[in-house]
Amino acid sequence: MINGDSKAPMLDLFVFETNQMLEQLERLILDSEKSGGIEVAINEVFRIMHTIKGSAAMMMFNDISSLAHSLEDVFYYLREEKPLKVDYSELTDLVLNAVDFIKDEVIKIENGGEPTGNSANVSRKNKEFLSSLKENDLNVNDTSSQMASTEGELQLSIDALEQAEYEGQIKYEAIVYFDEDCGMENIRAFTLVHELSEFAENIVHSPSDVFENDDTSETIQKEGFKIAFTSQNDLEIVEEIFNKTMFLKDFSINIAEDTRHKEVKEKRTIILDDLILDESANPVVKEVERQAEGTQSFISVNVAKMDLLMDLVGELVIAEAMVTQNPQLKGLKLDKFYKSVRQLRKITNELQDTVMSIRMIPLSATFHKMNRIVRDMVRKLDKQAELEIIGEQTEVDKNIIESISDPLMHLIRNAVDHGIESVQERITKGKSEVGKIRLSAKNAGGDVLIIIQDDGGGLNKEKILRKAFERGLIETEEISLSDSQIYSFILQPGFSTNETVTEFSGRGVGMDVVVKNIEKVGGTISVDSIEGQGTTMSIRIPLTLAIIDGMNVKVGDAIYTIPLIAIKESFRLKDQNMINDTDDNEMIMIRGECHPVLRLYERFQVQTEVKALKEGIMIMVEADGKSRCLFADSLLGQQQVVVKALPPYIKKTKGIAGCTLLGDGGISLILDVANLNF
Repeated sequence: MINGDSKAPMLDLFVFETNQMLEQLERLILDSEKSGGIEVAINEVFRIMHTIKGSAAMMMFNDISSLAHSLEDVFYYLREEKPLKVDYSELTDLVLNAVDFIKDEVIKIENGGEPTGNSANVSRKNKEFLSSLKENDLNVNDTSSQMASTEGELQLSIDALEQAEYEGQIKYEAIVYFDEDCGMENIRAFTLVHELSEFAENIVHSPSDVFENDDTSETIQKEGFKIAFTSQNDLEIVEEIFNKTMFLKDFSINIAEDTRHKEVKEKRTIILDDLILDESANPVVKEVERQAEGTQSFISVNVAKMDLLMDLVGELVIAEAMVTQNPQLKGLKLDKFYKSVRQLRKITNELQDTVMSIRMIPLSATFHKMNRIVRDMVRKLDKQAELEIIGEQTEVDKNIIESISDPLMHLIRNAVDHGIESVQERITKGKSEVGKIRLSAKNAGGDVLIIIQDDGGGLNKEKILRKAFERGLIETEEISLSDSQIYSFILQPGFSTNETVTEFSGRGVGMDVVVKNIEKVGGTISVDSIEGQGTTMSIRIPLTLAIIDGMNVKVGDAIYTIPLIAIKESFRLKDQNMINDTDDNEMIMIRGECHPVLRLYERFQVQTEVKALKEGIMIMVEADGKSRCLFADSLLGQQQVVVKALPPYIKKTKGIAGCTLLGDGGISLILDVANLNF
């Protein structure tokens, strides 16, 4: 048995690999269904379920293993028998139901619990589906006979090693018996072969199809698992490998021949009943080679370690600034020192960029999850819609992706439920029967722009204004507001224009949570719509939350940092640029456009002697398509800053995104340009 300490890393690996395979499986099934059928995915689905079955059995998660086994049986039959009549829609439902069950169980395991679900009902449906396939297949009995015949031939595989080339090696023969009732003997046998492949060559075994055929478990129970191989390792090392095998009851191993000092010149081949067995064609070797190739290119790293590494790089950036900007260095001529500083800064920047790139992952996995949302909803709502995904390879920091997954899911649900009309309604309007939902992403400077667009009914401004008036958000329905201001009301807590409550909407909850989650990662959301033509939701999020390029500005004794990506230009004010609007608000006319002025000392109530606009500096910033001019005492210079979270009592202040440590040990507040109000 595996003790608790040694089982922990195995659990982490099981959770990681299973989640990856489930995501791959769900995406594979949905993409195959959209392209016209899942026939082309049969082999891949079989492989995934086979792997999940084996790994779950090794961890003693019997319900997961049993469910995976039942679905694997279905796809084994589809692969081998190729029945003519298959309900692929029902088959897709079976796979997705299995994915949902296993996902729920893996979440329990990930949270430190036990997988307590009962897969009996899901497995029963898989078995019933398989039975219906067999009833419609007239060739089942013939196929069974053929499999039995093949098994008889494969029993000769160990003898075939006599003809293998193993010059300079030892030939071993062994037989292995596993614990009674341990289950999945064929998987145990495959694991042993996998372990041996690192130390041995010319591996042959009986039964020889343990990887593909679960019926071999019964043979192994009765007759044991026979294996022969060659290796340059001595008997003691080989026995140690066998002793590490889990659930091993007994084994015997002996040396058949030692050719380490024997000249073998003739080339031999492995022959099995006139069938030449090419080592490269062995499915076990293929699987081992495939896994080995993967580990050479990629490794899995714990997210907590990546977070720690990012924090350390952030501290390094701060420490570098504290050294290079030390007040004691002012006035000193240190040419060699500053040359070294430039080299240090270059290396620090490269290290920072590398660590940030490691944390960046594409949005593809998150985007493709939305296919499942659309598929399930159109079936329940009796609508027709399809999802188009663009820019899925756009990369974002992993922590940000985790925060926007739920908001995206809610917006896609809204697009199907609120946006896309019924088939009859779309036909009446002259639209195609199938609604279109487009989910796209692209880089926009230092941010990522995610757009959810549908060609549905759009938003009704009159209905939104009426609801806003009823909720006291406006004083009269006749108020003059821009379209974007009207549409933004749907982002308010409890705001819903649905007359009836459904499974998916109507309670007025969700959109405010979407806004909070997006704002939590420094993002913004905007709404645009054309009634009768569709709605567009635009989300702008930063690439990363850790380190940004900023411009430090001085206001009195305080220092503020403005994200460099938001700055358009900075300038000194001239008399001819200054105007006042009808409400006596200060405006600046630049190149024929008016921009409002925000005095930072007034906004944050800071004492300063620089109050005349001509004496200070203007920094023009832009966010959400709107520009404004911030007034400060002076510019202090550009600097990379590490974003630190604000304490709870400051977090509620609008216009502040975080704080950072300066080179002299002081603190600078980082401005949230999009939420700076007047």
